[in-house]
Amino acid sequence: MEDLIQEVVKFRNERDWKQFHNPKDLAISLSIEASELLENFQWKSSQEAVEKNLYNIKDELADVIIYALLLSNELDIDLEQAIKDKLKKNKEKYPIEKAFGTNEKYTEFNR
Repeated sequence: MEDLIQEVVKFRNERDWKQFHNPKDLAISLSIEASELLENFQWKSSQEAVEKNLYNIKDELADVIIYALLLSNELDIDLEQAIKDKLKKNKEKYPIEKAFGTNEKYTEFNR
């Protein structure tokens, strides 16, 4: 993952864009790109959206990941470790015996 982050940072630095990449603006850009990703699914079934927009979905998903990588780099967050930590928290929130096969949020368990 570090190689990918460095490739993205190199691309950014070669264009002198770091000046625009503070945490707030990176988070805003990440959200905007996520919205552009969602736009590919608007008014379509999931299957139809994928069939018609896979190329655009791939590009927008890449934009989301690029901004996430830049934000993690800017904040000196080890993204791989952050993902592992979040998975550990989610395993506790969503134990298999309660979460298996259901889309309920953990707050809905035992209601």
